[in-house]
Amino acid sequence: MAKVAFLGLGVMGYPMAGHLKVKGGHEVTVYNRTAAKAAKWVEEFGGRSAPTPKAAAEGQDFVMACVGNDDDLREVTLGTEGAFHGVARGAVFVDHTTASAGIARELHAAALKAGFDAVDAPVSGGQAGAENGVLTVMCGGDTAAFARAENIIAAYARACNLMGGPGAGQLAKMCNQICIAGVVQGLAEALHFAKHAGLDVEKLIATISKGAAQSWQMENRYQTMAAGKFEFGFAVDWMRKDLGMCLAEARRNGAHLPLTALVDQFYSEVQTMGGRRWDTSSLIARLER
Repeated sequence: MAKVAFLGLGVMGYPMAGHLKVKGGHEVTVYNRTAAKAAKWVEEFGGRSAPTPKAAAEGQDFVMACVGNDDDLREVTLGTEGAFHGVARGAVFVDHTTASAGIARELHAAALKAGFDAVDAPVSGGQAGAENGVLTVMCGGDTAAFARAENIIAAYARACNLMGGPGAGQLAKMCNQICIAGVVQGLAEALHFAKHAGLDVEKLIATISKGAAQSWQMENRYQTMAAGKFEFGFAVDWMRKDLGMCLAEARRNGAHLPLTALVDQFYSEVQTMGGRRWDTSSLIARLER
């Protein structure tokens, strides 16, 4: 058992922290910007809550975070009452936020200067993966720090791998989002085409899902996409944030992402249609308006 703090109890962090307490058997302290959410978590799982990130981090072996973006992450770690002012020497900070590789490197350097370790560890698997404890975790950092963190992350992960040095976890997550963007657009166009061609969508998917076209998106989203229902998972606003980071990183490293840039623009059209909180499968909506 370890002493663990978890900062950020959103749709991902809330169940992840729960797995640390119930499945991992750890002593867990939580912090959330909205204190009522932290109180609800404590009522459900036990443990305790803290009024600030700094207070949550004090005396912990591990400090985990899962917040919204670079700005949120910087505030919860380096802000006036940020966790980095309370993390003990020798502890490990693990960041599950999908953020930029730049801030991952920044926080890694700040952690080492203060005498503790940091691992960037964005996740894939969505809300369902968090609730079921089967997330895929992509990590960046030092080997020794990862080895320690891996045992804690195991409470909510089915796969956890070290991808390289500081920032490598975030770069791997960018690859993940690039792949998803292309697959969802392809699936949206296929379903749209099938309808116009007069094909039975159920029979079509039952057939092509057994071949090379198969994907997680096809297996889990084709029915809701065909029905025009987009309330199942990762929101368009968040996807645009992620794709924006992919495109910014590509400008820095010289990679060419023409499809990613195009799909990002398609998502901007979905936003103007009122779909900011629709899930990412809503790309089909712009084809059928």
